[in-house]
Amino acid sequence: MAITLVNPGGLPAIDAYHQVSVATGSRLVFIAGQVAWNANGDTIGPGDLTVQAEQCYLNIAGALAGIGAGFDDVAKLTVYVVDWTPDKMPLLIEGITRAATTLATTHTPPATLIGVAALDTPEHLIEIEATAVID
Repeated sequence: MAITLVNPGGLPAIDAYHQVSVATGSRLVFIAGQVAWNANGDTIGPGDLTVQAEQCYLNIAGALAGIGAGFDDVAKLTVYVVDWTPDKMPLLIEGITRAATTLATTHTPPATLIGVAALDTPEHLIEIEATAVID
């Protein structure tokens, strides 16, 4: 694995992600922001942040699998959520947890959460982009 996750002393340990990702692979992988679409382009879970977060993670895993990589190769995530407020955190964490269970991973790379006014369509509540490193 090309990624080592670290929570250095002096920084808070966050349950949902690590503070630092050290990548030692030789190829960078940039995955476009994934929304809650299935393979046919249908939105999964309209109005449901939990279901959409789960689908975004599964789509990232599918993109990685397509190049022979896995979720453990992810070095960084950027999460965009429409009309973000802190009370939505449990819904987001539940979706991530469900996806992690499906993917059999406990990998929690550094992540940035950004609240946005809108995404590509009104049905999409969340979009997640990923950067991975592979050998």
